[in-house]
Amino acid sequence: MRTPAQLLEAGLITPEARAEIEVVAARYAIAITPAMVDLIERDATNDPIARQFVPHARELDQAPGESADPIADARFSPVDGIVHRYRDRCLLKVTNTCPVYCRFCFRREMVGPGHTGLSPAGLSRALDYIAAHEEIWEVIITGGDPFILSPRRIAAITQALMAMAHVQVIRWHTRVPVVDPMAVDSERIAALKCEKAVYVALHANHPRELTKDARAAIARLVDAGIVMVSQTVLLAGVNDDAETLEALMRAFVANRVKPYYLHHLDPAPGTAAFRVDIARGLELTAQLRERSSGLCQPSYVLDHPDAPAKIILTQDHASG
Repeated sequence: MRTPAQLLEAGLITPEARAEIEVVAARYAIAITPAMVDLIERDATNDPIARQFVPHARELDQAPGESADPIADARFSPVDGIVHRYRDRCLLKVTNTCPVYCRFCFRREMVGPGHTGLSPAGLSRALDYIAAHEEIWEVIITGGDPFILSPRRIAAITQALMAMAHVQVIRWHTRVPVVDPMAVDSERIAALKCEKAVYVALHANHPRELTKDARAAIARLVDAGIVMVSQTVLLAGVNDDAETLEALMRAFVANRVKPYYLHHLDPAPGTAAFRVDIARGLELTAQLRERSSGLCQPSYVLDHPDAPAKIILTQDHASG
């Protein structure tokens, strides 16, 4: 589902909102998979699934401090497709396409139709960069969503990285196991496997995203020997209460996904409605520690382009 007309037909927007949504669609990509459409409660105000994926006119309002490249990917991109911000690891951005487009995405100006991914020659240059930099111990494959690639292309990337002795960890960042779980099939899983350590970081923000089909997709990955960790963005109106965060982290752990990062929202354009202040985020993480096992505790982190690593937020940052 990719157009305002389709959103209207599905009852996800009102006829009155359609003209405004057309303007949003002219700037930012829209896509919602059937799995996510089925989860949206049509008559619920601020349904947490709809809030993540259904466009809104407020996205056209840019607040002070928001930026098209909020964590300065471009500054740390020595060649197309590579972001090398931290010494021992780099991002390999293989595609600019996603199965769903989150309304709070920090790369929203860089993904979707009209934003081409890496060409075969571009991918070759990116891989050459990784091969030439022996300090790179971990490669994080992202985009867009790299799980939309064919198993053949996933396998080619896996094999190229496996051949580099200094690369010891291959990490794939994806939403596909929750938003399109049937795509996590035996061919795709086989393409991921290699002699190196392979991790899959699963992005999910609300416990309802972990449906029966999503849990089965996760099980297929884990049963194949792939380690899974989670990443979640702290979002107003989606998961900014202790009960929801607890349920989400417990669901991850129960399905063999280790909670890894709870991201403070990056200031991308038009995302102010999702912003939770750091003091509230710290209050929620403290409540989570009181309510649940140590296995359920992600690191609450902030990306800053001038920091040598992600900033783990503590009470020292509460006034930020």
